[in-house]
Amino acid sequence: MKVYDTPLAPNPRRVRWFMAEKQIDDVEVITLNLMEGQHKTPDYLSKAGLANVPMLEMDDGTCITESIAICRYLESHYPEPNMFGRTPREVAVIEMWMRRAEMMVATPLMIGVRHTHPAMGALEQQTPVVGEHSLAGATRALKVLDRRLAESEWLAADRLTIADIVAFTGVDFGRMIKFRPSEDLTHVCRWADAMRGRPAAKAGMPQKAA
Repeated sequence: MKVYDTPLAPNPRRVRWFMAEKQIDDVEVITLNLMEGQHKTPDYLSKAGLANVPMLEMDDGTCITESIAICRYLESHYPEPNMFGRTPREVAVIEMWMRRAEMMVATPLMIGVRHTHPAMGALEQQTPVVGEHSLAGATRALKVLDRRLAESEWLAADRLTIADIVAFTGVDFGRMIKFRPSEDLTHVCRWADAMRGRPAAKAGMPQKAA
């Protein structure tokens, strides 16, 4: 199998982090340069269907994009440590927190960076007011995570799961515009420090920012 990756974007980082937690080392990683448009070449588009990264190319030639779909597929081949849930209850709770993390925090932060960071102008027709609105929404949503993390070490279970990876890679992507959770969010800050301290955090980090 092959994973098509790019260093700075948060969605590919989810997959790198996921693979590192599972110590997956037999999947080839191919790095694309988005600024050079390598995700828009005819060959890549013929496989991916869209100019999306990451993409997983299976041994039989099947290609899938979307970071969560890729991680689910990898979990079926590398089941431990479990990241998506072992029981119906766990699966549902992890799914709930993963979607909350993605829709309320990670996606707004990505939009905020894309519309306010000067370098993103090469990839995005920027609308700063959209970026600021999205950042404000993510800031409010972090209070939801803080309340949850006041009662649980991790976001969705008694261990790290895909929900934590989705939430943290989104939050950490905000560093590009110097976004950080408020120190008043003590539980989010404690959890973020724990995420940064994991060995997989370095594997999930682009080399330039490590």
